[in-house]
Amino acid sequence: MSTRELSLDDRLGLDKYEIDEEHSHIQVDQSLCLRCQLRPCLTVCPAAVYVAVDGEIVARYENCLECGTCQIACDTGGQGGITWNPPQGGFGIVFRYG
Repeated sequence: MSTRELSLDDRLGLDKYEIDEEHSHIQVDQSLCLRCQLRPCLTVCPAAVYVAVDGEIVARYENCLECGTCQIACDTGGQGGITWNPPQGGFGIVFRYG
């Protein structure tokens, strides 16, 4: 039996997501984001949950790794436009590797 080391993408690909299609656990206040010049959410999220679309910040919450980095970055380097809460029970990411 051979073993090979998995890349980060391979390990993340093993994770399972239970998506709450009725409620996002991430709220984005566009009025605050429009005033934000740094937009740290676009660079700090390891899962690239946040994207700019036509000048607005869109959260693809179904990809969230639940690290909370976006909330910290937004509160300290942004305008506080992101509100992140843990997903409701039974939803969110299930890590299967480590």
